[in-house]
Amino acid sequence: MFTRTESFKEFLRFYPIISIIIVIHIFLWILLALPFLGGGALLNQMVGYNVLITEGEYWRLITPIFVHASFTHMLFNSFSLVLFGPGLERMLGKTKFILIYLSTGVMANIATYILQHEQFRHVGSSGAIFGLFGLYLYMVLKRKDLINYANSQLIITILVIGLVMTFLNTNINIIGHLFGLIAGFLLAPIILGKRRRYL
Repeated sequence: MFTRTESFKEFLRFYPIISIIIVIHIFLWILLALPFLGGGALLNQMVGYNVLITEGEYWRLITPIFVHASFTHMLFNSFSLVLFGPGLERMLGKTKFILIYLSTGVMANIATYILQHEQFRHVGSSGAIFGLFGLYLYMVLKRKDLINYANSQLIITILVIGLVMTFLNTNINIIGHLFGLIAGFLLAPIILGKRRRYL
């Protein structure tokens, strides 16, 4: 489930939504890293900045999902998506996968807006990725028919590590991580429905 054996072309064909999201990550990182293309100004328009959201710039609840603070930040989140996204994209289909990904990312950003101070700024897809973990956690706890024991143990282990790192690392949007996870768990029964496709 979490071991990738596909060729590059097969990955693009089997997981088009994940592939598109990663292309967006890379494209925006390159664009934002090049000052002569106006990257700094564009980044300022995409950052989740609470005070400007209050002033009506509501797109900032969505755009942070696709931009990152550094190359390593972008690479780590993209790599996480490559590892943990394909199983869900295959299980849910393209529409439901993008729905859970964007919904949990936006909910994490809304929670950040509500609970953080007005000068708080943030970027990154971690809230959406933790949303996927919330969906997995729901399967581990409530829908054991959808995931086998070995994968359940792996998910729990990685989730625990992810949560520990959330609190140990500096410059982490803790609220975004936690509420992305919660949102994924709460939306899981709606997204999963009565499906019986086993992971």
